[in-house]
Amino acid sequence: ILMVDEKEKNMKCLTFFLMLPETVKNRSKKSSKKGNSSSSSSSKLPPVCYEIITLKTKKKKKMAADIFPRKKPANTNTTAVQQYHQQNLNNNNTIPAPNWQGLYPTIRERNAVMFNNDLMADVHFVVGPPGGTQRLPGHKYVLAVGSSVFHAMFYGELAEDKDEIRIPDVEPAAFLAMLKYIYCDEIDLAADTVLATLYAAKKYIVPHLARACVNFLETSLSAKNACVLLSQSCLFEEPDLTQRCWEVIDAQAELALKSEGFCDIDFQTLESILRRETLNAKEIVVFEAALNWAEVECQRQELTATIENKRKVLGKALYLIRIPTMALDDFANGAAQSGILTLNETNDIFLWYTAAKKPELQFVSKPRKGLVPQRCHRFQSCAYRSNQWRYRGRCDSIQFAVDKRVFIAGFGLYGSSCGSAEYSAKIELKRQGVILGQNLSKYFSDGSSNTFPVWFEYPVQIEPDTFYTASVILDGNELSYFGQEGMTEVQCGKVTVQFQCSSDSTNGTGVQGGQIPELIFYA
Repeated sequence: ILMVDEKEKNMKCLTFFLMLPETVKNRSKKSSKKGNSSSSSSSKLPPVCYEIITLKTKKKKKMAADIFPRKKPANTNTTAVQQYHQQNLNNNNTIPAPNWQGLYPTIRERNAVMFNNDLMADVHFVVGPPGGTQRLPGHKYVLAVGSSVFHAMFYGELAEDKDEIRIPDVEPAAFLAMLKYIYCDEIDLAADTVLATLYAAKKYIVPHLARACVNFLETSLSAKNACVLLSQSCLFEEPDLTQRCWEVIDAQAELALKSEGFCDIDFQTLESILRRETLNAKEIVVFEAALNWAEVECQRQELTATIENKRKVLGKALYLIRIPTMALDDFANGAAQSGILTLNETNDIFLWYTAAKKPELQFVSKPRKGLVPQRCHRFQSCAYRSNQWRYRGRCDSIQFAVDKRVFIAGFGLYGSSCGSAEYSAKIELKRQGVILGQNLSKYFSDGSSNTFPVWFEYPVQIEPDTFYTASVILDGNELSYFGQEGMTEVQCGKVTVQFQCSSDSTNGTGVQGGQIPELIFYA
């Protein structure tokens, strides 16, 4: 028998009453002597003696999680625990075991058992649009503790006592992800459901889950999904995510505009992209992307994708495309023959290119500013003339890492030290052996110690705190400049770049000297 002494409860005294074996033996002897006595007389036997032992414990309270460290159940219970977890992943399963609580040492684990479980459920949710609903069990107390919206729904002044609640605007998978966080304190996100989960977290005011969704989106952000995420970030009022999306769209504009996700954005987002001053793309690419969006929009509005309907769905957004800033060849072979422009508009734009007195246009005629590339120079000096740098098809390579997300647009390379010369350069950017970008091009050096830019086809996104390998194979005049007094760390604006030697380098380039003197990037 376990008793807490009320007088000593501040000391957390635990009093145990133990029946002594000797006392039991004496009582047995007395009972045998009175074998002929009635039952009433036997009930008057003297009370059993007890010895009182008091154990004093420390004042500090300990929670179950402190007493029982989180670990796997014993082997005998492992199968049962896994079975219960699997039942939770399925729907509406009750736990048959009479003492399932004994399998879980902490309140967190016992609470997690109730996730998606009909056991003791006092409310049900019919989640999803008509034709795709799923009925999910819930427990009002747990839900109210995890969300102020659920608290108002079940315990507020205007609470309604309903056994079933319909939620047609939330996907079942997203609602389950939110319930798993509320019940189990676990965040389980997937790329195909994270946006729907963010919507659910916003709707029911679960801020920590919403923040986790935004972090997930930021880490998975790329040119392929930047436009869609831009549209969603504005809808969810997430300014940090919006800024991240703009950084990707500006730097990798042509990739973003050519992505399938661009055609899925809403009209307001389309206007904001077409209006963007820092968009780093050719205007013909912007024009073609707008036409692709118009074709998909016609399908969404159940219209035939004719030239007239495409222009109709584009509306005034068409005039945000800076057609007069296109190269003349791009306009003559592209926009002028697309049929999307009227005959008068086509004639006026041609006059804009050729006439001294230019006509007034509804289109924006000022070129976009684009992005200004930054250059990270890693050498303090260079050698020339008397020293030669032999190439012979071998690789010059260096590894680098940054502390902020940047977009590598190309490399700055040295040229000939004995007059003008032409070089062929194969540049490459890798991460853990995987090629992220490469290009083969030629550049002309004028004999000076300046660096000459060689560009990738598209800027390559570089994540912070990870080393990447920059490589180049040069073919040209072997009497060329090369860098000396290399630095292991360079501060370039708000970006810190670290350098280290690469095992791919087979031509002498390293941190202290060699080729690849500059990284050209957008930040």
